[in-house]
Amino acid sequence: MLDRVQKNSEGYPPYNIEQTGDGRLRITLAVAGFSMDDLHITQEDNQLVIRGRQRDDGDGRVFIHRGIASRQFQRAFVLAEGIDVEGAWLDNGLLHLDLKRPMPEVRVKSIPITARGTAMARPVVNSRMMRDDE
Repeated sequence: MLDRVQKNSEGYPPYNIEQTGDGRLRITLAVAGFSMDDLHITQEDNQLVIRGRQRDDGDGRVFIHRGIASRQFQRAFVLAEGIDVEGAWLDNGLLHLDLKRPMPEVRVKSIPITARGTAMARPVVNSRMMRDDE
């Protein structure tokens, strides 16, 4: 269902892709420290792009050690034809996106049967229609 994943050089944020049912997938990204306002998800044609941008709110804070940096990311996935993004939610630092491939509709087509020698069906000889006087 996912044709390929466009990876950035850092591999951030880490993610999982799991099958949750027939024709269903879930992408989960570890986005600890990001709020819903910091995340943006877009889909254009078959490209799904997740962007994150944290605001540096260092407003007067003095860090003795800063191991958790404000950072931004972009993670893109190329979806196979017909994949729908059903929804996304943020829970305990994990961003989940549910994907679904709609089941194809069964199309039944009736093919009419005609009898040979009727006016509607004339035999073809040497790639041309036979005339009635032949």
